Amino acid sequence: MREARAEDARTEARRLIRDLLGEERPSAGALLREAAAVLGGDRVARCAELARGAPLTRRSAELASLAGLLVGTRELGAEWWERSGGGKRPAPDEVLRTATAVDPWTDLTVLEMLAAWIADDAADRAWGPPAAVTDLNSWQAEDRVELPRDAVPGRRIVVSFDAGGRLDAVVIRRPDDDLGSNLDFNSLRYSRPAEAQWSWGVAAGLGPHRLDGEDPDPYGAPVDAAAARTLRAWTLRHGATAEQAGPEWQVKGDVVAAIERVDWMWRSGEWFAWWRGVSALVDGDPAQLAARLEEIAAAP
Repeated sequence: MREARAEDARTEARRLIRDLLGEERPSAGALLREAAAVLGGDRVARCAELARGAPLTRRSAELASLAGLLVGTRELGAEWWERSGGGKRPAPDEVLRTATAVDPWTDLTVLEMLAAWIADDAADRAWGPPAAVTDLNSWQAEDRVELPRDAVPGRRIVVSFDAGGRLDAVVIRRPDDDLGSNLDFNSLRYSRPAEAQWSWGVAAGLGPHRLDGEDPDPYGAPVDAAAARTLRAWTLRHGATAEQAGPEWQVKGDVVAAIERVDWMWRSGEWFAWWRGVSALVDGDPAQLAARLEEIAAAP
């Protein structure tokens, strides 16, 4: 069942990638070439530089952000990069040049932050600026937003819940004659840049995603042999097939490819500890790796 859900997600992501980017099989090289034609070579070279600087377990997310920026630039025009967003939001070109995080987006990388901005700007163009923000971690529908002064029954109010994500709150009259609202979850939608970011990440997977000009190849770097044997053995004991685990993990590319094949996010909860362990193995974090190996060893 979990494998079916994972494949359904990949199938939908590939469909969206075909629709948005015209690619059957997304690759880093094809993405960078298409992005250079739309964003310009200098911007894309800087984006590639930031992607190279990210941990290998985060490279796919950086490239997915570039996919969102590509589609967003097609929609909003290259001038989007030169305009500040008002308030604390500087021009995207300045952010890309300085690689400086901007509050309140400091929990994101620079490329993720820019992708969030362009996804929201595209959503604003498509559906108008949101009148309210809500958190969909709670699926309570009633009275989640403050109504504007001119609210009348039947009016739809655009609500933001995520970067590029929108849904409508419908104004209703309650039995006590007060006005309230219900979130219409059937109206949930994402802007095209947000869809591109999600679909590229899912369809392309964790990698390996090699980039031009990398010498030596970061995926060819060796990993801690003893830790790799322990984590690979755990992978096999907890339900992954030999084909999914792959041959002995000797270099970082072996581990990244295995992470992609096992679909760990669709498995049971103990796989989150495994993910933290293999991430530390790939990204070269000895303290984190030791802690995660100890955690795995203590688990049944």
